Amino acid sequence: MLPERSVSEHEGLIQVASRASKGVFCLLTALRFHDLTTQSPFEIWLAIPNKFQPPKLDYPPVRIVRFSGKALTEGVETHTVDGVEIRVYGLAKTVADCFKFRNKIGLDVALEALREAWHEKRVSMDELWHYAGICRVANVMRPYLESLT
Repeated sequence: MLPERSVSEHEGLIQVASRASKGVFCLLTALRFHDLTTQSPFEIWLAIPNKFQPPKLDYPPVRIVRFSGKALTEGVETHTVDGVEIRVYGLAKTVADCFKFRNKIGLDVALEALREAWHEKRVSMDELWHYAGICRVANVMRPYLESLT
């Protein structure tokens, strides 16, 4: 079941999803989608394949992140929002992505996402290690993961 969102927030996801069929909602947008942050990002974060043309939209503002290989294809979930299918990264993948892009979104956001996801029992240690490996941030995440157990 999807968390309650404003109509404009749903419309933004739907508009972007309809223009970027290969895109996957990621980072702050995925955290918001999974109801793991109180922040409401003013941009929609979208992962697209390298060499893929970003969607041209006047509104809503979109922040593009380029992924390739398993970092792009693994951990994708499909959800239906107002009758439209959208693709968003699962929670464990999103946490790993937050560590990968900690310089863009802030280490504090990555740590909060990890802490909240773990305490709410919404991710497992195996999932976190799996996606940390795929995103090549296992060494970065290691001390934080070890502190959870």
